[in-house]
Amino acid sequence: MNYRYKNVRAKKSLGQHFLTDVATAMRIADTVDAFPEIPLLEIGPGMGALTEHLLGKRRELRVVELDRESIDYLNAHFPMLRDRIVEGDFLKMDLKSLFGDRPFVLTGNYPYNISSQIFFKLIDNRDRIPCCTGMIQKEVAERLCSGPGTKHYGILSVLLQAWYDTEYLFTVPPSVFNPPPKVDSAVVRFTRNRVATLGCDEALFRRVVKTAFNQRRKMMRGSLKPLLAALDSERGLPALPDRHADFLSGEGLTQRPERLSVQDFVGLTNAIDIECRP
Repeated sequence: MNYRYKNVRAKKSLGQHFLTDVATAMRIADTVDAFPEIPLLEIGPGMGALTEHLLGKRRELRVVELDRESIDYLNAHFPMLRDRIVEGDFLKMDLKSLFGDRPFVLTGNYPYNISSQIFFKLIDNRDRIPCCTGMIQKEVAERLCSGPGTKHYGILSVLLQAWYDTEYLFTVPPSVFNPPPKVDSAVVRFTRNRVATLGCDEALFRRVVKTAFNQRRKMMRGSLKPLLAALDSERGLPALPDRHADFLSGEGLTQRPERLSVQDFVGLTNAIDIECRP
């Protein structure tokens, strides 16, 4: 059985690929059952393939949709959603305005072109979102769920896994979409871990991780040298050419960034913070 979409045109600019397979939609909807008591927020419902099954959970549900054509379709075909459709850009929203201080599960068939930005916002709102599920490009899913020492491990792997346990649940072929994407998709689930604080300067942690992976083929000593110089300048330290020579000659900095775990990056962040103190 397939859904028939006649009323909404998929828009490339919004990264829209409408799910057409009922069984897949049901499987994705069931991923929210890991947290059965709290509200649900769906991003990009389109024409409601996933929404229909989320409504069946009989939980408080709101959906965020940017596309006016999709909103009109949802209002016409899902009258129970009226007053629960939030028109706008999820990336620009104050999430507190949706459920107040209550936690909620984030889910959706996420637009490929903004999925990474969605997960950065998830990290920023981690105390509000104990669970995030949904469908994304397979390559991105592999990146988010990969551990140290793998080719997919990167910036978002580290930043997300610092706060969430990540699960790659199942792969979804292009044939269940209209229009079909050119790549496979995957369904993932992220569950908030018990980490309350990283034990380091979190802004610097992000900066260290991004700096390291932006030149992932270099050893850490090469990629971090400009960061140390920048921190010196920001903190009012003199620009001495050999100031950090001993630090950069440390054995741990001969590795490439994909070898370092989250805790390794936490330790490195603290070491850099101390090294660049006035």
